[in-house]
Amino acid sequence: MMTDTSNEEMMREDGERPRGSLDGLRILDLSRILAGPTATQLLADLGAEVIKVEKPGSGDDTRSWGPPFVPDASGGDSDLSAYFLCANRNKKSIAIDLASEDGVALLRRLVAISDVVVENYKPGDLARRGIGYDDLVRIKPDIIWCAITGFGQTGPYSDRIGYDFLIQAMGGIMSITGDPDSAGGRPLKVGVGIADVMCGMYATVGILAALRHRDRTGQGQYIDLALYDSQLAWLVNAATNHLVSGRVPTRIGNAHPNIAPYQTFPASDEHLAIAVGNDQQFARFAEAVGRAEWAADPRFRRNRDRLVHIDALRTLIEAEICKDTALAWEQRLLKVGVPAGRVATIQSVLADPHTLARGMVVEMAGEDPDTPLRLLGNPLNLSATPIQYRSPPPHLDADRDAVMHLLDQEAE
Repeated sequence: MMTDTSNEEMMREDGERPRGSLDGLRILDLSRILAGPTATQLLADLGAEVIKVEKPGSGDDTRSWGPPFVPDASGGDSDLSAYFLCANRNKKSIAIDLASEDGVALLRRLVAISDVVVENYKPGDLARRGIGYDDLVRIKPDIIWCAITGFGQTGPYSDRIGYDFLIQAMGGIMSITGDPDSAGGRPLKVGVGIADVMCGMYATVGILAALRHRDRTGQGQYIDLALYDSQLAWLVNAATNHLVSGRVPTRIGNAHPNIAPYQTFPASDEHLAIAVGNDQQFARFAEAVGRAEWAADPRFRRNRDRLVHIDALRTLIEAEICKDTALAWEQRLLKVGVPAGRVATIQSVLADPHTLARGMVVEMAGEDPDTPLRLLGNPLNLSATPIQYRSPPPHLDADRDAVMHLLDQEAE
């Protein structure tokens, strides 16, 4: 069953909603698309109040990035695209024209009652309107300001616009993703906006670190975060392999540059992932496929040897794995302690019993009371301050009255 995220289920026995880790924090979200919204949704799931400021009329760019869209009351497309839904729950939406004097004045009032500002405007855009960090820190000296841009506030590329696809290309990940040239391959992007998502994760960590510093010292700070920089950071071992050896990593398909066998193989019906992490596992793997002699073969005895002779090893393994189904091999290998699993589709993984048992598909109130929204869950399982699914992603400007009431309350 999917996780039931109704308000009643979220209440404690004493009738009170459990406090989130970030209860009492207010985030002013001026970001759009994916990197910033990913960060602010995570903060919201942890209990922070997030006020999402959007452009009047159109809102966040991703509201129109469809189909698919959630149907409105008449059965047409609403402003809730599936893309928008993935990163905007637990937020309040207010539309503000930041090109108008009234809009600037309203934003200033919101900054004055916020703890954190997250924005992804081009460097200098907000400053030209008198609402940049240097302007608004005078209103809220301890504000934490996280500026997410494609290439950062400094450097020769700082004036460029950065989208996830472009960053994946320029940041190196596409050069090691895809089949090798010898197999007719070409550079490929990752199947989701991973540069954006990882940047959002770095943003979250940076904001939490800045909050910790503010709580100790009372001092806010400015976070300059670039998609480009975070993309480079998560090149991890691919980059350090080059820094240590001088060799340029290339595309190797689903194989691993440092471990073998650690890739997918075609079974008789579908593909199987096999992840042999050490020499002992390889010996058990060889025996499980009926080729125990591989473990004694000097070409394959050690991981470093297997890497040198990976082509020969792959050919031998393929000849065995294709003799049975992926499920049969998965069960056989798991029984002897060799990590293996079938390559899942999005449909199959979202319906997997383990996915559902872990609460990774959640239901929230939708447009139609009889048809709840089904969204991805948050992977954080906190024992004392559990993740909260308080409200579904909002329609554009849906919370104007609530936000204005909040400002009036703070002014009293």
